[in-house]
Amino acid sequence: MAVKFELDFDWKPLLLVPVLALVALPLVGTPSTWLTLTIAGLAMGMIIFIIASGLTLVFGLMDVLNFGHGVFIALGAYVATTVLGGMQDWTSVDSLGRNLVALLPALLLAMLAAGALGVVFERFIVRPVYGQHLKQILITMGGMIIGEELIKVMWGPQQIPLLPPAALQGTVFWLGASIEKYRLLAVAIGLVVFLALAWTLSRTKIGLLIRAGVQDREMVESLGYRIRRLFIGVFVVGSALAGLGGVMWGMFQQSVVPQIGAQVNVLIFIVIIIGGLGSTGGALIGALMVGLMANYSGFLAPKVALFSNILLMVGVLLWRPQGVYPVANR
Repeated sequence: MAVKFELDFDWKPLLLVPVLALVALPLVGTPSTWLTLTIAGLAMGMIIFIIASGLTLVFGLMDVLNFGHGVFIALGAYVATTVLGGMQDWTSVDSLGRNLVALLPALLLAMLAAGALGVVFERFIVRPVYGQHLKQILITMGGMIIGEELIKVMWGPQQIPLLPPAALQGTVFWLGASIEKYRLLAVAIGLVVFLALAWTLSRTKIGLLIRAGVQDREMVESLGYRIRRLFIGVFVVGSALAGLGGVMWGMFQQSVVPQIGAQVNVLIFIVIIIGGLGSTGGALIGALMVGLMANYSGFLAPKVALFSNILLMVGVLLWRPQGVYPVANR
């Protein structure tokens, strides 16, 4: 079976990211600038992947178009501002160890808060409209608007700074390229999330049920498993990952506004469409391509950068109309 899987596995989409990077090299010109843009793009892509990975599972398994995903992003970012704001003695010193000790509870509490909101969101907003896509779009967007207004009530409508801890600010130089320290952390966290999801989906019983549910929900139910509980668990995990991504994106932008989730929603859906609905691996490829395209186009043609990722999505869909690794037949 393993040999058959290796023979059947489609490796072509894995070449998209390096091909995009290599095509950009002669356009950018200097290798050091290209390396700076590439690492920055990969870091941006990893953050987008963290946010999008949960949503692609939610759609793949639950067939839910959750346009309210942005509220979990915003909540996670704002929770982090509160936690880190109370630990300035730990975040303001140039000590990586103390900074990470302060950052860890901020990330965990952001995930916890977003996951708890996910339970409420699924129960009262999503559950009544299962299987009704138009109503899902409308009601989840309404839920996001209400969530943003509640965030304004709790934290205020003004922009709040969310800077990385002192040891993660600044840049390092490698092969002539200037690389922000925080972007290296973003790449590391993104890889951890991807490996954890890949291991869970491929090596555990829960992962087997999730993948089986994506392919054939009725079969899983006929075996006696309560797909509803699995739905709730996936939705909560997806919400928690959005909260984690919200913290990372807020530090990437170095500020937080109540609309932070809505602002990144377009990129998330582009990633999911490129990757293939329900595919975690596809979401990673899509996110990395989106991050690279945003940085390359922003450097080469800033006016084109506004819609460069839409052009990227169109190009991929012309090649593969269902995305690079589709696993859900919608």
